Amino acid sequence: MGLNPHETTPRCEVYELGIVPYAEAWAWQKSLVQRHRDGPQPDRLLLVEHPGVYTLGQGSTLDHLKRPPEQLPYPLFRTERGGEVTHHCLGQLVGYPILNLKRHQTDLHWYLRQLEEVLILTLAEFGVMAVRQPGLTGVWVGHCKLAAIGIKVSRWITMHGLALNVCPDLRGFEAIVPCGITDKPVGSLAQFCPEVTVDIVRPVVVKHFAAVFGVVPTTENVALLDL
Repeated sequence: MGLNPHETTPRCEVYELGIVPYAEAWAWQKSLVQRHRDGPQPDRLLLVEHPGVYTLGQGSTLDHLKRPPEQLPYPLFRTERGGEVTHHCLGQLVGYPILNLKRHQTDLHWYLRQLEEVLILTLAEFGVMAVRQPGLTGVWVGHCKLAAIGIKVSRWITMHGLALNVCPDLRGFEAIVPCGITDKPVGSLAQFCPEVTVDIVRPVVVKHFAAVFGVVPTTENVALLDL
């Protein structure tokens, strides 16, 4: 879908894709980034859950794996995002914004803080007061990390994004040192709100993403991606 030059508030197409294998969602992101390079595109937000997987940042080593790669319980991918190793699994809501930051602010620190703000506002709706940790990226409750952020920005087009632990099985994190942080555990929203589900949290994330980035969200059919 093209851009409307007469729109005063930018539109953001939201795709609620359900459970998607990591490699498939990664390929979608790269295809959408290429579309931005080929010509004007609307901002997009892909929302998914992944079956169990581990991902490494572009410059990360294997030092934060507690087992050899072939002994990990789930597949391992090296990606172009920043940051160290992390884990995705069912019960974790993953958001991949494909944004043109020239429409927002061409400032990577600003973008990271905006993603954190989306998560902080989302958790606040469930009575959980999350904060930032100085010098670190992500969202925390005390010393417990509830959400991770890792991005890639090229020509001011974003990919990768955020992962909020809603109600996952956290045992998959035991095989790694998440984000290379040794002294702070990983937690989930379900530890504070036992009945919470990804389906409950997803629209709250969309609402706050739209407010923080100043966009109008439109829910789109996956077929419109035409990938």
